[in-house]
Formats: sequence, C-alpha cells, structure tokens
Amino acid sequence: MAYVAAPLERLIEQFAKLPGIGRKGATRYAYQVLSMSKQDAMEFAQAIQDAHTKVRRCKVCQNFTEDEICAICSNAGRDHSVICVVESPRDVTAFERTRAFRGVYHVLHGLLSPMDGITAEQLCIKELLDRLKDGEIQELIMATNSTVEGEATAMYIAKLVKPLGVKVTRLAYGLPVGSDIQYADEVTLGSSLTNRKEL
Repeated sequence: MAYVAAPLERLIEQFAKLPGIGRKGATRYAYQVLSMSKQDAMEFAQAIQDAHTKVRRCKVCQNFTEDEICAICSNAGRDHSVICVVESPRDVTAFERTRAFRGVYHVLHGLLSPMDGITAEQLCIKELLDRLKDGEIQELIMATNSTVEGEATAMYIAKLVKPLGVKVTRLAYGLPVGSDIQYADEVTLGSSLTNRKEL
C-alpha cells in the first residue's frame, strides 16, 4: 500500500464519514482540498466552522437558521394557518424551490423507526403539538417520504392531531414509492402539494 502522509490520511477519513462517500471519493476530495490555494482552503474550513457555530434550529419550526426565528416563520406574508411537516431541512429547501407553497413548515429531524431505536421523543413532535395550542393552525400537510417510516410517522402524528380539530392531509404522491422528497423535481413536488388528500 502506498504511503499517505498522516494529515492527508486523516482528511480522507473525515470525508469518508460523510454518507454516500466511499474511500475512493473521499481520497479524491482530500486531494482536491490539497490543490486549493491556502486562502481557499482557509475559507473552506471557516465555512464548516461557521455552519457548526452559527447555525441553529428555529425556535418555532426547527428548521436551520442563523437567527432565533427563521425567515419563513417571521414572514408575515406567509400563511401561518397551514404547516407542512417534513423530515429534514433539506425537504424545506425542496418545497421552497417549487414556489407552490405559501404556508410555513415544521421539521421533525427524522422519522419514527422503532427498529433503529428512533422514537417520538427523539423527533420534534412535541414542538409541533405546542404550535397547535393557540388554535391558529387549520391544516397540517404531512410531507414525509412514502417509505414505511414516513407513512408510520404521518399516521402517528395524524392520530395525535385529529382530536384537536386540525385538518391533516397527506401529499398526493406522483412520486415513486420509496423515493426521497429532496430529489423530486419541482413540477412533481408542486403537483403533489396541490393534490394532497386528507388523512
């Protein structure tokens, strides 16, 4: 095996920890970092540090933000009576690309998965229920992926919310079963929003 300098090996190992990145891809990224100018490398490192120290969860919707309350939650022009419930911040980005949704969001930061030890207490479900207490919310759109975990999470939340008199709908999937929302094109995602059904 060829000798690799220890700092380079550590960089390769760090890249390899990222999901979907194997040893070969991690090695390519590490060498790319080494080919950067010192200035570019410092900016890259600073961007990672800033993301970790300056980004936090919005105290209302749990999406990532620099501020206490994110730009969507603080926007008076949005329809605050409709909440689109998603698994991750990446899903918010996907929906915002469609420009078809003018409501607000709630990010669960995961899905129920008893097999993996992920329970309701580990998700941001309590924070969602707290948002429903003032009676302003009229509809929850369950926009979790059409996987076993996504469906189970949607049904679990629907059962908790129904007694509160809030309408709970589910995306109409023109998406293939088992696919991820974040990879859907804007037209398909916009259509699934428009044609959502009640749970």
